This record gives sequence, structure tokens and C-alpha cells, in this order.
Amino acid sequence: MKSHREELWFETKTRRAFLNITPQVEAALAKSGIREGLCLVNAMHISASVFVNDDERGLHADFERWLEGLAPHEPIAQWRHNDTGEDNADAHLKRQIMGREVVVAVTAGKLDFGPWEQIFYGEFDGKRRKRVLVKIIGE
Repeated sequence: MKSHREELWFETKTRRAFLNITPQVEAALAKSGIREGLCLVNAMHISASVFVNDDERGLHADFERWLEGLAPHEPIAQWRHNDTGEDNADAHLKRQIMGREVVVAVTAGKLDFGPWEQIFYGEFDGKRRKRVLVKIIGE
């Protein structure tokens, strides 16, 4: 069995953002030479997420509104984590909801998606550099 490891780095200009990272993951898969296996894509920061969904602007606006309703950023003092001097408790909660990682099957050298599926990086405490791990295993 072969394996390939790659890191993707992101620094968003806004506190929250959803980035379609499917092309970068597909490029890593092409470099790997793996034709059959699994591809793990993992946010390596506790205030960011990786998830699979549709690349549709209205849906992303809905995510933003829904997440902010569940875990609003302000008032900052509502969250005990922020007693440490941080202001990102909401980002940790949003990450918990949206997930840490995805695993996508690799079939015939391609990511084996269902209709409309794409891989996204979700940033909930941006304006600083963060990484995503891509680990591909197979033959």
C-alpha cells in the first residue's frame, strides 16, 4: 500500500469563510499516483473545519446564519472559554458542529463523490495562517 501526505495552508481575510478546496485535494491525489483507496482531509486547527457539501452561495449564507444563531460570536462574555483572554469560543463550537475531517473514497484515480459534493474548508476564527492535512492511502 502507498501513502501520500500533503499540507494545504490557508489564511482568510475575514473571521469566517467557506473555501472550496476540492481542486487542491484533487491535485494532491494526482501527485500521489494512487488509483484505489481513501483520501482523508483534516483541519489541523481547533477553530476550523473540513466538510463535504454543495458549492452554492445561498447554502453557504445559510450555514453562516445558522451557525451564528447556534453559537453567536458576541457578546464575547457569554462564553467561559473567552475568560482566558481569547475571543474565539464560538469558533470552537462551530467547528464541533461542522466537523474536523472528511474521508472520500478514491476510485480509478478520482475522488468518488456523489452529485454536487465538494470539499470545503470552514474558517471560524480567521485572519491567521492555518493548515489542512491531506493523507491518501491505497494502491
